[in-house]
Amino acid sequence: MLLAVVDEHLGGVDFWRTDAYRSPVPPLRADAARALQGKSRRWAHRFAHHLLDSPEGPLHEGRWLLSRESPLQRWRHARESPADYWSSILVEGHPDGYLDWFLHSHSWEVLPLRPMPGGEDGRVKAYRKQAREGTLPPVLLWWVSGLDCPLILDGHARLAAAIAESVEPPLLELHRTTPHDDLAVRTDEAVELYESELARFAELRATHGRAVPDGAATAGPQLANTLADLTTAQRPTWAWPLPGGESQWRHIAREVTAREDWPQS
Repeated sequence: MLLAVVDEHLGGVDFWRTDAYRSPVPPLRADAARALQGKSRRWAHRFAHHLLDSPEGPLHEGRWLLSRESPLQRWRHARESPADYWSSILVEGHPDGYLDWFLHSHSWEVLPLRPMPGGEDGRVKAYRKQAREGTLPPVLLWWVSGLDCPLILDGHARLAAAIAESVEPPLLELHRTTPHDDLAVRTDEAVELYESELARFAELRATHGRAVPDGAATAGPQLANTLADLTTAQRPTWAWPLPGGESQWRHIAREVTAREDWPQS
């Protein structure tokens, strides 16, 4: 569905997108959108159900987090319209293109898995009405570490509708986080460090009195931040190299381009 190779100078990624992508989420009905209006937890549960059931979805071994929090929502300048912002961060190019890590760092871009539909597309028109009503279902993103950007798993037409109406699209972002076994070990390590800090501060206070700050007030926030990071932070996405390496990648790209039914760029 998507072939990619990091360039030799490590400045970005060349990608080649096919037309084979199919969303793991079935089409969303308008009545469901109205019933779940503003209920992000229920949308997350619905999408998680489809992701788990899909034989061709992105999930692999490990722990996954589906969150309504995305850095993309924090980077839009207050004076920039939603339409301008979201249009500017969509990766261009079909079937091929380039993700520039120097131009857009820190997951600044969003890569569609198929060409974005226009504002007059039939599906987009239906979603534009929902965007105006505030019932637009979330756009489902998937953060991939090897690309350092999120992909659009589901909701190309919904995002196009939000852009056409210049409204902020609701989001759900999927990413891999700390595996269960590693989480348990690192949680124990963090708690042990916290307890050792409490003992150290208690000893210092016994010697120097109230001039030494309280250990819990000092080490507690650090423990809380560490546990939150372990539970929710992004972890590398697994990747599988194409047999034959880059030469095979280029060969497949040439074969796909030569197909008569392939939409030429």
